Amino acid sequence: MAGNLLPAEEAKIHALSPTCQYGLNVFEVVRCYLNSANNELLAFRLKDHYERILQSAKVMRLRPKYTLPEMQNAFIKTIVANRYMEDITARIVFFVNEFGSWNSEYDCEMLIAPIPRGRAYDSDAGITCCVSSWERISDKSLPPRVKAGPNYINSRMAQLEAKNNGFDSALFLNREGKVSEAPGSCIFIVRRGELITPPVTASILESITRDTIIKIARHDLGLSVVERDVDRTELYICDEIFLCGTTMEIVPVLSVDKVTVGDGKEGPLTKAVKQKYFDVVRGKVDAHKEWVLYLDKN
Repeated sequence: MAGNLLPAEEAKIHALSPTCQYGLNVFEVVRCYLNSANNELLAFRLKDHYERILQSAKVMRLRPKYTLPEMQNAFIKTIVANRYMEDITARIVFFVNEFGSWNSEYDCEMLIAPIPRGRAYDSDAGITCCVSSWERISDKSLPPRVKAGPNYINSRMAQLEAKNNGFDSALFLNREGKVSEAPGSCIFIVRRGELITPPVTASILESITRDTIIKIARHDLGLSVVERDVDRTELYICDEIFLCGTTMEIVPVLSVDKVTVGDGKEGPLTKAVKQKYFDVVRGKVDAHKEWVLYLDKN
């Protein structure tokens, strides 16, 4: 935190700071995976996460104090210091640690917090979803491509509604009534052998996991991938649906609004994409080595 390695209980911020009072922050979550064969911890697409948090900071008018190489070195130093040898997530947060207002521009500090983390859901069992009554934020309100804390209140409302109604998660529609994303994750559907996902202009986060899946589906699996608007009713008649994100990873959706998706089980394309994804992030294949950083070698 702020350039120093600290025990978590000593990492504190000003109670009247804009970060504490108004949620003024931008953040990233980076997955680090254990390659058990080599007993090595790998950070996945670290540079891409830092480039995105810098873009988020630019939109939110926050000025980071560190260069990109300094940020990456701080990340490596923090992970190595904690000596984790298991799958983890690491939160990177740009925050303001001084008294101030919500409408000022600030120099911001950086927090890096690694946390042991396994799977968010049983990725074989799958989950149930409903279409939320809450509309996804848009560029006319809060920019969805910015990964900022306040944006996740939108996700919170949809997720709580879904859980209270007996579903595992929710799916947002955007202002135009098209499918957008899920709370904290993007969506892919399969129709007639094609992998389909809403475009980056559909009020979604420009997801690094989504980009990863598009690339490995096209170049490694030879699948047809289409980025286009998706109608709500397509969720009921498609062959497969899965959600994806850094924390979510890849999880099949078995039903939407209690309408069964396909045969109600994980589909073959979802299974193939998921297998290839985990092979890539754990460094088990030669393809896409540029995406993984071996932390114990730096």
